[in-house]
Amino acid sequence: MTAGSRTALPLSPAGDGNVGDRLFYGISAAFALLVVVSLIAMVAEMVVASLPTLSTYGIGFAAGRVWDPLHEIFGALPFVYGTVASSLLALVIAVPVSIGVAIYLSELAPEWQHGPLGFLIELLAAVPSIVYGIWGAFALAPFLRSTVEPFLASYLGFLPIFQGPQQGFGLLAGGIVLAIMIVPTIASVSREVLRAVPSSLREGALALGATRTEMVWLSVLPYARSGLVGATLLGLGRALGETMAVTLVIGNRAEISGSLFAPSYTLASVIANEFTEATAPLHLSALAEMGLLLLAVTVVLNALARLLVARVTNPPAGGRL
Repeated sequence: MTAGSRTALPLSPAGDGNVGDRLFYGISAAFALLVVVSLIAMVAEMVVASLPTLSTYGIGFAAGRVWDPLHEIFGALPFVYGTVASSLLALVIAVPVSIGVAIYLSELAPEWQHGPLGFLIELLAAVPSIVYGIWGAFALAPFLRSTVEPFLASYLGFLPIFQGPQQGFGLLAGGIVLAIMIVPTIASVSREVLRAVPSSLREGALALGATRTEMVWLSVLPYARSGLVGATLLGLGRALGETMAVTLVIGNRAEISGSLFAPSYTLASVIANEFTEATAPLHLSALAEMGLLLLAVTVVLNALARLLVARVTNPPAGGRL
């Protein structure tokens, strides 16, 4: 064997008969299996709880527009609309800010700013959601009602999205609060994705005469595109499942309106508001089915996001994404 060579040790998962290794392997495997079993059990229980609604409404449950627990008429479309509309509005606001923060911290900021600014941005993710909701209810909504919404109605009122009563509480407030909450998630993941871009791309662009801005736009961002999309989907996953902060500012009215000023309702909010008061079996089943729908959407989005991020952090040898 030469001095520079290395020999791989033949290791088996079970530890080749060693009692300690086998015990450690079994415990670790049991913990991993517990997570999978817990998820399967959760989905199974929600499916069972949703059976009465599924048998009564079928796929029409997701398309129904009326939510009347008193007469046992249940339609989830207003809540699906509120969830999707508030989450997409949050992305429209949060993605440019988050990408800008990530570019500054990874490409432009002085070295001494990396630690403090990165810590402060990530600290936003540690703030409880109820704090964002209280701030939104007592500070943001009054400010929107007295300043922002009258301004938008005056200058952009010809657009349907800026028409209607100016109450402060509604889709606009919910979208802004969600945007603030998902900025740390998108910015943190995006920064790590940009850091994973090979330095050779930056050096090659600069060597060819590109400016710092051209280097970022023409070399770094195209290479990291898939990872940035993954970071955005992670933020979307959190926005879709957020409950308390949105509940306090979105207005909680089961209707579909094209105006950002109008109140709305989300899947998570209606579950939180009505689950403790629901006594009829069909009402409980409808809430369970909305929870199942929300779980499916968030799991799919998070899985897709992690696959996209992995493409950037572990790129194929010699290839470009």
